[in-house]
Amino acid sequence: MQNLNIVYEDNHIIVIVKPYNVAVQEDSSKDEDMLNIIKNYIKIRDNKPGNVYIGLVHRLDRVTGGLMVFAKTSKAAARLTEQIKDKQLKKNYLCVVNGIPKNSKDKLTTYLKKDEKTNTVSIVPMAQLGSKQAVLEYELIASKNNKSLLSINLITGRSHQIRVQMAKQLNMPIYADFKYGDKTNKGNLCLWAYKLAFVHPTTKQNLKFVSCPDFDNSGFKIFKDDIEKIIK
Repeated sequence: MQNLNIVYEDNHIIVIVKPYNVAVQEDSSKDEDMLNIIKNYIKIRDNKPGNVYIGLVHRLDRVTGGLMVFAKTSKAAARLTEQIKDKQLKKNYLCVVNGIPKNSKDKLTTYLKKDEKTNTVSIVPMAQLGSKQAVLEYELIASKNNKSLLSINLITGRSHQIRVQMAKQLNMPIYADFKYGDKTNKGNLCLWAYKLAFVHPTTKQNLKFVSCPDFDNSGFKIFKDDIEKIIK
């Protein structure tokens, strides 16, 4: 709780930077998770009796870090959820992949299905039961040492979507993504939610936030100068 990185907060929403390797909500591991960390932080800070309401409206993989918005009221949660359905809430990611894409910009579309038993996602035919369409756009920012820094505009938010589309569609797994094909590079997964934009659920103000990835124990440090230019 002492290290909770709050980017913005008012009576309706709270925007935070989720660290690498922290679950968004409680799972079978019973490790500390962001939802309970935020609830406990507000409960202690504001000396609130009883339960604190925090609404989860979108997710990040445990191994992914970056910006998230949580709702502090049920009305804010409903309105943010509606924005996600209408694709008004924009999420952009930075990732480092192994290899250099043929196209500097492209739109990737496929169908994905999750295996809950193995917690892995595969590309499947559109007609397969349980498949979900996955769409993203990428742009090449820089390439060094046969590695590339990409900016990702996530159009649909499927589980492990960016990781699978990079590894299976582009054949360029994300740096340190052991699960989806990078068996060589170590450290934190090089996938970071660096930009978040949405309409405030109450004031209707257009909000945009940016966050610089953690360069420690990460392949992002290869592109530190390029990333800092983007964040500025």
